[in-house]
Amino acid sequence: MKCLVVDKMHESLSSMLDSIGIEAVYQPSISREEIKTSIHDYDGLIIRSKAFVDADLLEHAGKLKFVGRAGSGIDNLDVAFLESKGIKIVNAPEGNRDAVGEHTIALILSLLNNLYQGHTQITQGVWDREGNRGEELGSKTVGIIGYGHMGSTVAKKLQSFGCKVIAYDKYHPDFKDSYAASVSLDTLKEQTDILSLHIPLTKETFRMTDGGFFNSFGKNIIFINTSRGEVASFSSIVEALQTGKVVKAGLDVLENEKLSNLTEEQQNDFNWLKASGKVVFSPHVAGWTVESYIRINEVLVEKISRIFN
Repeated sequence: MKCLVVDKMHESLSSMLDSIGIEAVYQPSISREEIKTSIHDYDGLIIRSKAFVDADLLEHAGKLKFVGRAGSGIDNLDVAFLESKGIKIVNAPEGNRDAVGEHTIALILSLLNNLYQGHTQITQGVWDREGNRGEELGSKTVGIIGYGHMGSTVAKKLQSFGCKVIAYDKYHPDFKDSYAASVSLDTLKEQTDILSLHIPLTKETFRMTDGGFFNSFGKNIIFINTSRGEVASFSSIVEALQTGKVVKAGLDVLENEKLSNLTEEQQNDFNWLKASGKVVFSPHVAGWTVESYIRINEVLVEKISRIFN
């Protein structure tokens, strides 16, 4: 069997695939058109974010048996098409859930303790202790929307802080574990001090925060997004910060991550967010650690091995 790898992956992938009898052809610089014309030779495709995997890309993929997504989300895969062709889908949320959990908590702690603000002021010669008095995470209620691999891992890692953790998951409304209480969305909105999103990007979640979403919360909240940028538009975050419904935000993902190609409206909103002093950004790296880079390979190969026994 042969597998085409079209994105940059940790070098361990080739030997891992070889150990289960699959030859890896590593072409991280391949273009979409080149994938289309060569995919007929391959039994497998491993991709990160190179292209949207759909009928057009796989028009000639007569041998293809599986598509591996090197990460948790599968929003760049046409799931219905792949399933109609009997092509197995493999992803690896187990590979970076610890990384996402730690990064989410890092954003929360940074905002509660004014770390970025304090650092910036000191480098400018300002020593303001009172203006940087922090708040303790243990006194807060953290609300998690989306309680899959990522959301549940965040809840687990929050336990040692002594905070109350509640969660809502539309597709698993009655989950039971010792890390978070399952609540309705209305209850979550009523009680939450810190909101953390861990949901996939779908037609249903696209721009979910538009239309008064933040105004429906009972308290003024801290907002954390390490899921997908498109679920929370720039404009909705700006409006919520301006009205005070969101006091601070930690954003690892953005509505448009091509910063040189923002629309005029997006650019204006992004400029406001940067200047506000209320937002901590990171460049979509919550799941992007040294350890997860290797662990994603391990998870993918183990799942592929299970498919073909």
